[in-house]
This record gives sequence, C-alpha cells and structure tokens, in this order.
Amino acid sequence: MAELKKKLDEKLTPAKIIEHLNRYIVGQDKAKRSVAIALRNRIRRRALPPEIAHEIMPKNILMVGPTGVGKTEIARRLATLSDAPFVKVEATKFTEVGYVGRDVETIIRDLTEFAASMVRKRMLEEVQKPALERAEQRLLDAMLPRPEKTFKMPDFMKAFAGKNDDSEDEAVQEETPEAAENSRTRAKLHEMLKKGKLDNRDVEIEVNDSAAALPIFGTPGMDVMGINITEMIGGIMPKRTKKRHMKVKEALRVLQQEEAEKMIDAEAMGKEALELAQEDGIVFLDEIDKVVVKNGSSHGPDVSREGVQRDLLPIVEGSVVQTRYGPVKTDHILFIAAGAFSGVKPSDLIPELQGRFPIRVELEPLTIENLQRILTEPENSLIRQYEALISTEGTTLTFTPEATQEIARLAHKMNSEMEDIGARRLHTMMEQLLEEISFSVSDMDEESIEIDADMVKQKLSGLVENRDIRRYLL
Repeated sequence: MAELKKKLDEKLTPAKIIEHLNRYIVGQDKAKRSVAIALRNRIRRRALPPEIAHEIMPKNILMVGPTGVGKTEIARRLATLSDAPFVKVEATKFTEVGYVGRDVETIIRDLTEFAASMVRKRMLEEVQKPALERAEQRLLDAMLPRPEKTFKMPDFMKAFAGKNDDSEDEAVQEETPEAAENSRTRAKLHEMLKKGKLDNRDVEIEVNDSAAALPIFGTPGMDVMGINITEMIGGIMPKRTKKRHMKVKEALRVLQQEEAEKMIDAEAMGKEALELAQEDGIVFLDEIDKVVVKNGSSHGPDVSREGVQRDLLPIVEGSVVQTRYGPVKTDHILFIAAGAFSGVKPSDLIPELQGRFPIRVELEPLTIENLQRILTEPENSLIRQYEALISTEGTTLTFTPEATQEIARLAHKMNSEMEDIGARRLHTMMEQLLEEISFSVSDMDEESIEIDADMVKQKLSGLVENRDIRRYLL
C-alpha cells in the first residue's frame, strides 16, 4: 500500500484542489468537493495495476443551479489545474442523427484536437534550442552563401572505380584559401548574431509560402473516417517557398519556428494526443436542461431534443469515436453536465442518461455576501481588473468596503426581482457605475479616485428603482 501511495501526486490532494479553486470561485463548497474527489480518483486509478484500472470508470457529475453561480468556472479551473484537455460545449448546438446540425461525436473530435494542440505546444517548446541552431545556420547561409564545391573528373573516376586512398582523399579535402576565409567570416557573423549585433540588419530569406496551402473542403463527414483531404493533397504537392525581406531578429524567429515544426514527429504527437484525450479529457456539457423534454411530450422539435440525449448516451457510457488521429475510447473521459433546470427537473432526463451521471450537486444562488466576496476576493477579481485598467491612465482607483457592499446589495436585489443571472449582474452594474470615469479619466489630472457607497447609490439606485430603464440597462 505504501508503494501505491508514492505514485500519487501529492500536489493534487482533494484539499489542495479545493484550495486552488477557492482562489477563483467563491462558495459552492459541495460542487468543489465533488470535482476534487473526481479528479483525485483519476490520479488514484493511474496508480493501480492495469487489470483493475481498466474497470474503474469516472463518476460523471451533474451540476444543477442558476446561471452565473460558477458551474463553468469550476470545470474550467479543474482542467487547468490538472493540465487536462478540456472542451465546453452547449448541448443546444447538437441535433440527433437525421437532423441538420452538429453531430455529438464532434465533441470528442474537438477534445482530441485540443489534446493534440497541447502535445504539439509542449513538443515545440522541447525542440526550441536545436531549432534555433538550425535557424542560425540557415540565416548565415542567407547572409553569406557557402562557396560552391568544384567537381573534378579524376575524383569522379576514382569514386566510380571504388578506390579509397586515404592520402589522396586528404589531398582532395584540403581547404582552399577562399573557403578558409569564408569559414572565418561565417564564424564572426555567427558570434555577432548570437550577441544580437545584427538584429536590425536587413536580410532576404526563403520561407514556406503559407498562401499556397489553400484549404480543400471534402465531403462533410470525411473527418469521421480520419481522412484529412488538405493533408493528403499537401503530401503529394511540392511545398512552395517565397523570398521575404525582413530584419535579422524577425528572420531568426520565423526560421526557428519553421525548423521547430520540421522536428516534430507527427505520428508520436497523434499517439500521445489520443492517450491524453482518453485518459485525462474533461467534457463540460452546458445547458443540458435545454434538451430535456417537458412533461414527457415528444412532438415537434422535442423529438430532436430527446434524440440528442440518446445520441449522447453511448459517448458518455463508453464507445469508440473515429478522429483524424485514430480511434478514441470515451470510457475514461470525465463528463460534467450542467443546467439551471428551472422549467424541468433532472429526473426528466431519459433514465439511461440519468444513470450515467451518478453524482448530482446543487449549486446555491448567490447571496449578498457571496457577491461582495466575488467583487474583491478572487485573483484578478472584477474590482482589481477595473483598478488595473484605470491605473494605465496614471490614476489610482479604489473602492471602500461600503461601496462593494452596496454594489452587491443592488445586484442581489436585481437578481431577485428579474432574471437571476448570478455574478454576471456585477459586470453590468460595474460598467454603469464607472462609465463616466472610464470616459473622462484620460483628460483628468486627479491622481486618485475613491468610489464610496454614496457614489454607488447616486449612480445606480435610480436605475435599479426605474423598472422601465432597468430592462434595457441592468
């Protein structure tokens, strides 16, 4: 047991996961606890022998709660923390097979593409040093072409006859004075290039012509079979290059990027992307309640809604989806579904799909205290964002505690009297509150501006009380 524990990542214990989520999301402790356990169970599964690890499936989560309370943010921060491929999709964008719209299998393809981009980015970072060395040599070739080697007929005859006289080879390989001079000049240029002394010099280089690689559109659904028409044609047609004039510093960056791309093993990248998507992928299905059929009716557009649920079922329970990198098994992908469920209930989902989301978490509506904490506590909170924006004009913007409390109180009042849009109401109110300051601060000479409760009441109370205006502004 001790050996198994050593394999676990101590940085991602449930308590530390929640601690990380608390830096960005206020409240919703039950939801944080559920996702923290789900992520930890993934780590635990990796430490087990393959024969039992294969049988342990992720416990998918269904989040129920009004909009703007942190459902999406919890899933996104969880994916960032675990460095896992993550896609957020709206359930309403999909239709069942036979209807015009997106096929649910594109969710897995998008997830695989995201995984591939993650692997590609890491691979590019790993080859930057050797790519820079190659780019420097290409740049030196552009600034100081190598002397052309002369080809002598006697040498050709010796090679053709298979003769290999070391003394004669040494004589042939003896460097000419012109070549020696070229080598010394090249070494000096290389040293100046490394020190940045040539950065502002103009140079003409040959680069790949990206305009020549026009996208080719095949029959819809070709990607289902893992066929990419553009790549197929690109492999047959010769690559075109063009000459460009630019500064040495910019040319070195462009050439380094080209050389790094050449050094990536596409097959290894695809294989690793498949593994990453299958084992670590997280899919966030938002607005899942919008594909629920009300009161069991199944006519008109409701037929397609229930069909989306049935199409989602095999993906969630485990199936194989074809992508351009190969087949992806969805057995161990973690699915997090979310919805407000204001007009329907989670029990209105088809029974088979309900069973695939065994963990259900209800997120609470935000209180005045929650809204005030959202304004001030998270990293890069809304208050800090506005303070940073105004500081670029040479003015310090500050908010008193009473001001943030009043903003939270008015936002809560609006949420309770109109549609409850959660923390998103704060964005609207902050824009209304700071509109005049944001417009005129560029022409002001004041070094500091303090927002207090009286200013908040003056700017926002009238809008909140006027029912006609607030429909359009708040």
